[in-house]
This record gives sequence, structure tokens and C-alpha cells, in this order.
Amino acid sequence: MTQDTLERFLFDDAPVRGEIVKLDASYREVLARHDYPPVLARFIGELMAAGTLLSATLKFEGTLVMQLHGTGAVRLLVVEVTSDNTIRAMARWEGDLPDVSLAELLGNDRRFMLTLDPDEGEAYQGIVGLEPEQSVAEIIEHYMKHSEQLETRLWLACGDGLSAGLMVQKMPAGHGDPDAWERIQMLAQTITDEEMLGLPVRDVLYRLFNEEQVRVFDPATPRFACTCSRERVGGMLEMVGREEVDHVLAEKGSVDVTCEFCGKGYHFDLVDVEQLFAGHGTQQGSAQRH
Repeated sequence: MTQDTLERFLFDDAPVRGEIVKLDASYREVLARHDYPPVLARFIGELMAAGTLLSATLKFEGTLVMQLHGTGAVRLLVVEVTSDNTIRAMARWEGDLPDVSLAELLGNDRRFMLTLDPDEGEAYQGIVGLEPEQSVAEIIEHYMKHSEQLETRLWLACGDGLSAGLMVQKMPAGHGDPDAWERIQMLAQTITDEEMLGLPVRDVLYRLFNEEQVRVFDPATPRFACTCSRERVGGMLEMVGREEVDHVLAEKGSVDVTCEFCGKGYHFDLVDVEQLFAGHGTQQGSAQRH
């Protein structure tokens, strides 16, 4: 039985670490929120796997946010992964999408943005442009090499409601066999999509690295969870400003906001808005699904 699994591993005799992930229920939860075209669902799954892999390398409490922006039929893909192993994702697109490359879907002004938002302290953000025909894995590899100066290789697969990924990374403080990085990349390169999606993660690691000294850590279980709340939506409305909110109230009689990640709806009537902008909070209103 497939379940969401994330495992970290380390090569004892080489300056290389890695992560392997398989997403089942969490990926299906994301797909259940919107009727994503198949090609977009695939790229969402790949970005979810990549985000989960990268989050496993971080030693901080907070959220990793990965975004792909463009001006084409697909305007935005977002994946958020927390240090508690929760994940959510969404995309914005227009019309029917052909089965073409990610670059073609994003159109002009393509860019990748990675944000680290710690629970305490300042957020960090890096942005890079995208080259034509880059895959999701190649985008992450390029970003890590040029923005973080870390040699990183990724293999991603998505299909039949499953998403999976494998990442190996050369550690800055090298030890052991100096040729191991090239050898481990060559071994990892032999993985197939069918193996990543169909085999348990431990079987994949054994299939690839059974002749290496690999230390595998306790697995984690990624899960879908949305961090939206009435308080956060209220804060967004405060940022929009009273004049704009009053305009919506006058036109529609209420302000209704639906979370694009989970589909939960938040309803603000005139009393709620008065309390919000009077600084009395947003606790008295109602939340409802749409």
C-alpha cells in the first residue's frame, strides 16, 4: 500500500547526502481541490516532490515556498512546505492546456522564486529566470548551483495520482572518496519513472546504491495541510485597504474570499468589516465552504 514517505540518507564514505520522497495522499488532496488539466497536474506533482526534497535539507522552523511565474496560459504555480512536513500547492491558468513544455505554458517573463520564511527572523528570497525547455528538475538544479552554490541533482516522476522524487547533493565540507560524487550521480541516473513511482523508497535506494555505504534515517510522513485562517484573510483585507473593501461591500453586500489552496471560504459582512478595521479582530465572523 502506497503512503507518503520522505527519507533522508547519507553516504558514509563520500561527501554526498540525499533525500527520496513519494507523495500519495497529499498529492491527491491537492488535485481534488481543482480540476487541473493533466499537463498542469503533472508539473504541480513534480514541484511538490521537489519542494519536499529541498525542505528536508533545511535546518530551520518555518516554511519553504517555491513559485513559478509566467505570462502565458499558466500564470502561477506555488508549493509551500513547512518544517512540520505539511504541504499545499495551487496553480492559476487559463483555458485548455496542450501537453507542451513548462516553458511554453509559462510563456514570456518566466521566473522561479524560492522563499525561506522562518517562524522567527527575516525571510530570504531568491529569484532566477528560466531557460527554454528546462524541466522542473533542471530549474531546481540551476537555482541551487547558481544561487546557493550547491551541486544538486534531481529526478522527478509523476503519474496515476502519485508523485516521487530523488535528490543527491554534494556537501560543501567534503570527506572520503573524491570521485564519489560523479559515481553516485551515474548510479542515480539509472532510475526510471516506473521504479520511483512503483517501488517502496527503501527498495529504490537498495536498487541504486547497494554497493555503497549508505546510512538511512527515520522516515517522515508528508501530509497535506492548509495554513489559511480567518485571521490571515482579515490581515489581507486590511492590506487591501478600507476603500477597496467598502467598494466590494457596496457592490455585493459582503466580502467573500476563498482559499485557492484548500477551497475554504471566508465570509465578511458589514459588521465584520467594521470590527476588522476598528482593530477588534476577525473572530466574530463566520467561515463557510463555497
